[in-house]
Amino acid sequence: MEAVLLSSPPFTVKRKRFRQFTSDNRNRNRNRNRNLKHSSIVWLGLRCEIFAPKILDKKSKALSADNSTLPALLLHYAASGSLSKALGIWDEMINSSLMPNAQLVSQLIFIFGCTQDFGTVAKILRQMELKDSKLLPDIFTLSVSHFGKNGHLECMEIMIKKMCSMGYSIDSVTGNAYVLYHSLFGSLADTEAAYGRLKKSRILIEEEAIRAFALAYIKKNKFYELGCFVQEVGLGRRNVGNLLWNLLILSYAANFKMKSLQREFVRMVESGFNPDLNTFNIRSVAFSRMSLLWDLHLSIEHMKHEAVFPDIVTYGCVVDAYMDKRLGRNLEFALNEFNWNDSVSISTDSLVFEAMGKGDFHSSSEVVMEYVKRKDWTYKMLISVYLKKKFRSNQIFWNY
Repeated sequence: MEAVLLSSPPFTVKRKRFRQFTSDNRNRNRNRNRNLKHSSIVWLGLRCEIFAPKILDKKSKALSADNSTLPALLLHYAASGSLSKALGIWDEMINSSLMPNAQLVSQLIFIFGCTQDFGTVAKILRQMELKDSKLLPDIFTLSVSHFGKNGHLECMEIMIKKMCSMGYSIDSVTGNAYVLYHSLFGSLADTEAAYGRLKKSRILIEEEAIRAFALAYIKKNKFYELGCFVQEVGLGRRNVGNLLWNLLILSYAANFKMKSLQREFVRMVESGFNPDLNTFNIRSVAFSRMSLLWDLHLSIEHMKHEAVFPDIVTYGCVVDAYMDKRLGRNLEFALNEFNWNDSVSISTDSLVFEAMGKGDFHSSSEVVMEYVKRKDWTYKMLISVYLKKKFRSNQIFWNY
C-alpha cells in the first residue's frame, strides 16, 4: 500500500484522500438526517397520541361549564373527514347526560349521508329515538333541508322514506321543501311527481314552492302547463296574495293571448283581488310588445286610479312602445301621468323577466346606472340619456 502511494504523484494522493473524506461526511450527514427525520416523526406521532386524549379529557371536564365545546369538536372531526373520531365523540354524548339539539344531529346526518353511509345515519336516528323521540320530526325536517339545499335529491328521498318508515308523517314544511328542491335541482318530471305526492298527502303548497315550480315551467316555456298548475292550486287562496292570479295572467301574456289576458284580469278584479304593480306591469309589457298604445294608456290610468306607483318597467313599456312606432317626440305627452323626477326603482317580480325578458329601455338604463354610480338617478335623466343614445345610433346608421 505504501509502495503504491509512493509511486503515485502527490496531487493524486491528495485528491483520493479528499474524495474519501467528503464521501464519508456525506454518508454521515445522510444517516444523521434520516435518524433526525425518523425521530421527529415518531416524536410528533407520540405527541399527538399522548396529548390528544388529555385535550379531550380537559374538554370533556369543561363540558359541564360550556356544552358547546363537544358538539363543536364533533362537527370539526366530521367535517374534516375523521369520521371514526366523530363517532367516538357522538357515542360519548349519547351515553352522557347531554342532549344534542336537532341542528347538530341534522348536520351530522348530512355529513354521513354525503358519504353514502346511511347505516350510520340509521344508527344515529335510532339512538336519538331512544334518547328523545320528540326531536326526531325537527331532525328529519332539517336533514331534508340540508340535503335539498346542496342538491342531493337522492339523499333527500332516502330521508323522506326513512321518516315514513319510522312512523312519522310528513308535515307542511318538509313537504314543501321536498317540492321546492326538486323544482330547483331536479327535472320537470321529478318536480311534477313531487307535487303529486304532496297533493296525496293533502298538504297545501306554499308560496316559495309555488314560485320555484312556476320558474321550472317558465324555463321550459311550458306556459299552458303553468296556467293549469295555477288553476289547480286554487285562484281563491288569499294567503299568497296576488301571486296565483299574476302567474295565470303571465301565462297568457307570455304567449300574447290578449283576449284571455283581459278576461282573466277582469275575473281577478271581480273576485275581490286588487291588482298590484306586478299585475299592471305584466299587462303593460304585453301591450307594449304588441304596440297596443291605447290599451297601454288605459292600463296606466287604471294603475293611477288604484294608487299603484310605477317603476322602471312601467316607464320602459311606454318608452319602448313609442320608440318602436317612431313617436319619440310624443313621449312627453305619453308620460304626463307620471312624475319624471321620481327616483328610479325596480320592484317588479323577477318571474316576469324570466318569462318576457327586459325591454330595451330597461336594459340600457341598468347598464348606465351600473356604469355611472350615483344615487340620485331619476326617470327623466335616464330617458334623456336613452334618447341621446337612440339619436346617435340613427345618425351613425344614416351616415353609412
